[in-house]
Amino acid sequence: MRKLLLGLMAAAAVLTVGATTTAAPPPLGQAELEKRFDALINPADMDGWMKQLAYEPNHVGSPHDKANAEFTLGLFKKWGWDARIDTYEVLYPTPISETLEIVGDKPFKATLQEPPIPGDSTERGLDKALPAWVAFGADGDVTADLVYVNYGMPDDYKALERLNIDVKGKIVIARYGGGWRGLKPLLAQMHGAVGCIIYSDPKDDGYGQDDAYPDGPARPERSFQRGSVADMPLYPGDPLTPGIGATKDAKRIDRKDAATILKIPVLPISWGDAQVFLGRLKGPLAPASFRGGLALTYHVGGEGAKVHLATKADWSLKTVYNVIAVMKGAQYPDQWVLRGNHRDGWVFGASDPLSGHVALMAEAKAIGELAKSGWRPKRTLVYASWDAEEPMLLGSTEWVEDHAAELKAKGVIYINTDGNGSGFLNVDGSHDYQHLVNQVAGDVSDPETNVSVAKRMRAGLMVDATAPGASDRAKALAKAAASDGDVPIDPMGSGSDYSAFIQHLGLPALNLGFGGEGGGGGVYHSAYDTYEHYSRWVDPGFLYAKALAQTAGRLVLRVSEAELPPQRYSDFAVTVAGYVDEVKKLADSRREAATGLEKLLAANAYKLASDPRKPLLPPVYEGPVPFIGFAPLENASDRLTRSAKAYDAALAAAGPLTPATIAKVMPLLRDIDQTLTTEPGLPGGRGWYRNMIYAPGRFTGYGAKTLPGVREAIEDRRWADADTYVGLTAKVINAYADRLDKATAILTAK
Repeated sequence: MRKLLLGLMAAAAVLTVGATTTAAPPPLGQAELEKRFDALINPADMDGWMKQLAYEPNHVGSPHDKANAEFTLGLFKKWGWDARIDTYEVLYPTPISETLEIVGDKPFKATLQEPPIPGDSTERGLDKALPAWVAFGADGDVTADLVYVNYGMPDDYKALERLNIDVKGKIVIARYGGGWRGLKPLLAQMHGAVGCIIYSDPKDDGYGQDDAYPDGPARPERSFQRGSVADMPLYPGDPLTPGIGATKDAKRIDRKDAATILKIPVLPISWGDAQVFLGRLKGPLAPASFRGGLALTYHVGGEGAKVHLATKADWSLKTVYNVIAVMKGAQYPDQWVLRGNHRDGWVFGASDPLSGHVALMAEAKAIGELAKSGWRPKRTLVYASWDAEEPMLLGSTEWVEDHAAELKAKGVIYINTDGNGSGFLNVDGSHDYQHLVNQVAGDVSDPETNVSVAKRMRAGLMVDATAPGASDRAKALAKAAASDGDVPIDPMGSGSDYSAFIQHLGLPALNLGFGGEGGGGGVYHSAYDTYEHYSRWVDPGFLYAKALAQTAGRLVLRVSEAELPPQRYSDFAVTVAGYVDEVKKLADSRREAATGLEKLLAANAYKLASDPRKPLLPPVYEGPVPFIGFAPLENASDRLTRSAKAYDAALAAAGPLTPATIAKVMPLLRDIDQTLTTEPGLPGGRGWYRNMIYAPGRFTGYGAKTLPGVREAIEDRRWADADTYVGLTAKVINAYADRLDKATAILTAK
C-alpha cells in the first residue's frame, strides 16, 4: 500500500507558498477568513472551466478524460497546491457492438445514438461519444418474448405474479425511476429473464415534467440514460480487486468470479423507441401503477413482441486518473480534511458532475489565494478530483482502499459534492455534523432571494408539506423547519464518492448540493447534458455553483480551523433513537400485515373480490413474523443519549480549552465515527459495507438503509440475522458512547 503523501511533502513546497522574509501576518478570525474566501469565488471562472471540461465527451478511457485530469492538475499547482495524479488500472467494459430490434412480421430497429441538436455541443462531439450503453451488463445475444415490468422493483414482480406473468426466459423492459438502475437487470436476472431493456418514460423526466430540450430542460424523444448496472450493493469499485486498491500489480480475481458483474445483456433506449416496443405488447392490461406518460394502453406482454438483444464489450483494463491536491496543515498536519467531486461523465457531463467540480475548483483557487497571502490551514486539506465515478465509484473507491490505513489514522471528515442544480440546499451525511451544516447554511446567501440558504431551505420544506399526499417524512421536516431547532439532514446511501469513506472505513462524511429548480435531471446521463443546457436551463450565471462553493468551502474551513472537530453528538443520538423506533415499528407492522393476510386468505377474500374477466391471484403468504429481542439496541441507544448530552454539556461549560486538554480529547474524537463499523460487515456477501448505522439498501441501491443489519433482516425475513445484528449494532453504539464518556471525564476533571 502506497503512502498518501509520499513524494509530496519532502520539499515542503506548500509551506513556502508566498513566503517572504517579513514577519507573518496576524492570524485571521474565522469571520474575516470566510469573508475573504467569499470574495475570491468568481462565477466567471466556473463558467470558463465548465466550457473547457465539457468540450468533448469525457467518459473513462476517452482522450478528453485524461486531458481534463492534466488540466485540473495544472490549475491546482498554479494555485499553490502540492498536487499529483494517482493512477489505477480498473476493469471497465466499453462497447464493441450493440443491437436491439423487434423481429418478425413488422421488424423495428432501435436507434442507439442520440441525434445532434443545433447550437448544442452535440453538433460537434457525438462522434466521440458512447452509444446507448450501460456498463457491467454481460455480453450476450438473445431473442425472446418481451415483458413490461414497470420500474422493475420487487413490488412490481409481486404484481406480475398476481397476473400470472412469469419473466423466466423472457426479455424485460423496465422504465427508469422507482429505484436504482442496476437493480432492474439484477432483479430481472434473479427472476430468470435473459435480457433487460431500460427506457426513460416521459411521465418521469420528459414532457410530463417540462418542455423537452432545446425548448425546455426535459428529456427529448430520442434521449436515453446511460449508466452502470454493476451490483454495487455488494461492493463498489473495481470488480476484480474487491477490498484492495487496483494498482498495476494488484492481485485480481478472474472476471467470471466477479460477483458485481451481471449475467444478462442490458441496453437503454429512448421513449421514442420504447413506445414502439410497448405498443406491440399484448397480454393482461398493466396495473394502474405501471402506466406511464406514453399515448398507448400499457400491457404487460409475454406475447405480441419478440425482441433480439445483443451486446459485446471490450473488457480490458482502463487507466483511472485521480487528481490529488494537498495543502499541509500548520498546526495539525496529521489530521486531514478531505474534499472531493468526480470529474468523469457519461458524455459531456455538464450537470453531472462538472457543475459540482467547478465549485470544488473555485474553492481550491480561493484557498490557494488565501495561502499566498500568508494564511495557513490548521489541519491538512486534501482536495480530490475523482475519475471513474460513473461506472461504479471506481476512482474514489480504489484510492480509499489503497490508502485505507492512513485515512483511518488521519482522516477527520470527507466532504463530497456531485452534480449541482439551483434552488434549495440538500445535505445528507453523518448526523454528528448536522448542527455545523445548519450553521453554515445560515451564513451563506441564497442568490435568488438574498435571504440565507437556511431560511430558504426552511421555507421550501414548510411549503412542501402542504402539498396533497405529502409524506410523513415531509411533514416531520416541515415541523423541524418551523421550529428554532436545526433542520435534520438525510442519511447516506450510495451513488457518489463518499461511499468508501463512510461505509467502508467509517470516516464521517457529508454530501451536499442545490436542487429543486432548473432541470438537470431531464438530461441525466444523456448526450444533452451539455454546457449549453446547463448554462441556459439549470444555473444561468453559475450563481448556485458559487453558493455551493461558499457552502462546501465554509464546511472545509470550519472543520480545519476548529479546536476540536465541530460535532454535536446529541444530534447523532437523537437520530439513532429515531432509527431504533423505526425498526421496532417495522417489525410490528410486518407482523400485523402477515396476520391480516392470513385472515384474508382463510376467508377466500381475494378470489371473491377478483374480477373474473381480469383475474388476479392472491398474494403469497410467507408465514408469521416472530418477536425480535430489541432490548440490547434500546439500551445502547438510551446510553448513547445520556453520554452525548453529558459530553455536549461538558464542552459548553468548559470554556476555552488548553492545548493539553485538546491533546487528550482529540484522539478520542477524531476517529469516533470509526467505532460504528464492524469487521463482519453486512451479511449476504455485503461485508465491504461495515457501517452499522448507514448503508445503501440491497434492493434500493442509492437509497439509504439505516441500522441496515437489523432493518434489512426484518424486511427479508432473516430472523436469525435480525437477532445477530441487534447485538452487533448495539455493540458499536456502546463503543461510540464509551469514547464520549472518556472525553467527558477529561473535560470535567478537576
